Amino acid sequence: MLKSKTFLKKTRAGGVMKIVREHYLRDDIGCGAPGCAACGGAHEGPVLEPQPLDPASSLCPQPHYLLPDTNVLLHQIDVLEDPAIRNVIVLQTVLQEVRNRSAPVYKRIRDVTNNQEKHFYTFTNEHHSHACHAEVPAIRVAAKWYNEHLKKMSAENQLQVIFITNDRKNKEKAIEEGIPAFTCEEYVKSLTANPELIDRLACLSDEGNEIESGKVIFSEHLPLSKLQQGIKSGTYLQGTFRASRENYLEATVWVHSDTEENKEIILQGLKNLNRAVHEDIVAVELLPKNQWVAPSSVVLHDEGQNEDDVEKEEERERILKTAVNEKMLKPTGRVVGIIKRNWRPYCGMLSKSDIKESRRHLFTPADKRIPRIRIETRQASTLEGRRIIVSIDGWPRNSRYPNGHFVKNLGEVGDKETETEVLLLEHDVPHQPFSQAVLSFLPKMPWSITEKDMKNREDLRHLCVCSVDPPGCTDIDDALHCRELENGDLEVGVHIADVSHFIRPGNALDQESARRGTTVYLCEKRIDMVPELLSSNLCSLRSNVDRLAFSCIWEMNHNAEILKTRFTKSVINSKASLTYAEAQMRIDSAAMNDSITTSLRGLNKLAKILKKRRIEKGALTLSSPEVRFHMDSETHDPIDLQTKELRETNSMVEEFMLLANISVAKKIHEEFSEHALLRKHPAPPPSNYEILVKAAKSKNLEIKTDTAKALADSLDRVDSPIFPYLNTLLRILATRCMMQAVYFCSGMDNDFHHYGLASPIYTHFTSPIRRYADIIVHRLLAVAIGADCTYPELTDKHKLADLCKNLNFRHKMAQYAQRASVAFHTQLFFKSKGIVSEEAYILFVRKNAIVVLIPKYGLEGTVFFEEKDKPKPRLIYDDEVPSLKIEDTVFHIFDKVKVRIMLDSSNLQHQKIRMLLVEPQIPGISVPTDTSNMDNSEPERKKKKLQK
Repeated sequence: MLKSKTFLKKTRAGGVMKIVREHYLRDDIGCGAPGCAACGGAHEGPVLEPQPLDPASSLCPQPHYLLPDTNVLLHQIDVLEDPAIRNVIVLQTVLQEVRNRSAPVYKRIRDVTNNQEKHFYTFTNEHHSHACHAEVPAIRVAAKWYNEHLKKMSAENQLQVIFITNDRKNKEKAIEEGIPAFTCEEYVKSLTANPELIDRLACLSDEGNEIESGKVIFSEHLPLSKLQQGIKSGTYLQGTFRASRENYLEATVWVHSDTEENKEIILQGLKNLNRAVHEDIVAVELLPKNQWVAPSSVVLHDEGQNEDDVEKEEERERILKTAVNEKMLKPTGRVVGIIKRNWRPYCGMLSKSDIKESRRHLFTPADKRIPRIRIETRQASTLEGRRIIVSIDGWPRNSRYPNGHFVKNLGEVGDKETETEVLLLEHDVPHQPFSQAVLSFLPKMPWSITEKDMKNREDLRHLCVCSVDPPGCTDIDDALHCRELENGDLEVGVHIADVSHFIRPGNALDQESARRGTTVYLCEKRIDMVPELLSSNLCSLRSNVDRLAFSCIWEMNHNAEILKTRFTKSVINSKASLTYAEAQMRIDSAAMNDSITTSLRGLNKLAKILKKRRIEKGALTLSSPEVRFHMDSETHDPIDLQTKELRETNSMVEEFMLLANISVAKKIHEEFSEHALLRKHPAPPPSNYEILVKAAKSKNLEIKTDTAKALADSLDRVDSPIFPYLNTLLRILATRCMMQAVYFCSGMDNDFHHYGLASPIYTHFTSPIRRYADIIVHRLLAVAIGADCTYPELTDKHKLADLCKNLNFRHKMAQYAQRASVAFHTQLFFKSKGIVSEEAYILFVRKNAIVVLIPKYGLEGTVFFEEKDKPKPRLIYDDEVPSLKIEDTVFHIFDKVKVRIMLDSSNLQHQKIRMLLVEPQIPGISVPTDTSNMDNSEPERKKKKLQK
């Protein structure tokens, strides 16, 4: 039966458009109940249970199915995901509405409906001839139809469908129509066997309601319509709210604007932050210039008092407002409304209330940028000392903290598995096992190269190809070769794993790889972008096996000048999988002259020329301390911590990877000027370099930052025989001044320049096993050389721009997750090592602290000079130099100090490496050098604490 819907839609120009939609109504759509005689019992996908006995409800003791409305799905997804909730009918119209309103919730519902054990059934009510009615809300029609339909089953098997809604009027009308209906809270509280589910209920109070009790702390958020008018007229500015990690009373808003003016707005003080949470899209009002402030140099953490002590907050806010140079004042504003909340589930710990028997407690998130959250739970004693997940439900005007609800217990704090799970969740790293749908697109084993695979592919198995990687590397993306040609020139080849041969556009494997965006390397774990069969086997260019590759081959003279470039799909057979150390040993050994070693020496010689030429053009050689942990083979705890050693061979591989990326970037841009996926590194604004210039000046050095070449030359000129580490420190500081490199679509941008590499064009081609950007680049290059066919999304610059946005986000999160993993393993190392004293250099000075770097461990930390319950020292901070005077001692950036390093476990939630000043000696501030009288082991300290 054909049915049409007609509705009117207002166009942007102000006209009215009549839209007619036709859809077919069918009477052969199954209800999802197995054995239903009326439907014939045939169903596709997961179905409902024939006799659902669990969960047992005191409100409806007979077997029943649940039918939730849109708002229940949107707001109570944590309840619905619980294993106790099964046999749920999800209407197609409801699912569609959820999809329009929240993509993350929609994905979670899809995951639940695909889980056979949950028995969630998607019912296409819109196309059902009896469960669709134009005049009555579809959800009540479907609920009524279900109850009447199920009565047709045998008398013993009387099943009910219960309508779950939090809409009071909808519930009343349903009951009037004879449909059993309850709110989500009523139903959950009736599940006597599952009292823990009550904690997972979202607390939904309307923020706009009048405040019944409590002092109003925050001003009211303006409605969306007023905000949009204000943004249009320029009264308000729209931007992303970024909370500070170091100061909970400060944030910045990055304005969404095409103009550079007022790109960043500072917010200071609770009332100006006005209940915005990190990553929310907000509307801000600029304050008058006489109320502008400078970014605070005070490190201020929320001590998390249980009471809403607003007076205490106001006192702390006064600390921020110190006299500053007028040049340092920045545009300052206040939040007037929220355009879009970007809340997510947060990991952290419960701060149990001091009030006995209290159900209300504060939750402290692991991310210091997120405010503490007030939750109600009956499991406080069980959850204490454990990592848990909590979601925010709302933030009333009279509450110092937002309200939320408990979601999940992750495990004991400090446990390696638990902490790894926390850092993956906190950095939004997709890490669930690959689904069967994804794995179904992998090649069947045993796999071998077929004649079909050889089409449009060169056989290069005769070449002396080898790979050079870090020790233990199993996902080998790249291999190299170098040989002399008959004409005396050199042939150099970079051979990259042909991942795009195995991952075809648009299938589930491709979609999952695009979603993950990158492989994430943690200290003891690797979260693969593609399944292991590809990453560590079929795509990995291991030695002595035939592998499919994408090759970039140059003909060069002995001065590393490119004479010819060609690209080809190929088959290679690597003759050796070497580590950097093994390759270096071969190059240095006079006794070794085999073909692999000869190839490596040729590559190394050319790489040195290429690097010299790059640096002459203005490429930067920056520095960042990287550490490597040595693990105990049994406990897998770190037993040693060292900075990574870089060899010539590291640089050799890097040079040819850079050259391949540049060559490919030129080729794909020539062929696809509007939709090449490229990578750029914007030049930093001059203000970014202020700290570097000032730091160098304090050591009587001049750093020029007009161009990358000027900066590179300035850094190269720094040579101090009495302070050899100074050059490294300057390069570390210069790295902090840089902008983030990003992926972009060539048709959506005019600036292609890569500042750090001093290259006019650049892309990523050399790591397709671990970066999805490289897979797209491979596909573009394959089309450009006629080795593969194109597809619509590949030449859609808007879709490519959206993809780049996700890849940039995933890449950034992977970096943060990696740093968090290093920080956690550093804590484990010092937990077993105890207290040590080491030399350090000052990287930054703050108003009440210095940030230092310890070269031996590549470790960075903060030495605070103001401690709770201790007399405050006399501190004078000079931002111009910058310097910090403590009593009679002045600290500048790059000064050498000695610090004591220890693990501070006083705050289980945020265990941290604590650093105290040893030298120079400042009475009342510095601690003694000798630690021999101290208990160095964590167990010993715990034992003494217990004895007390």
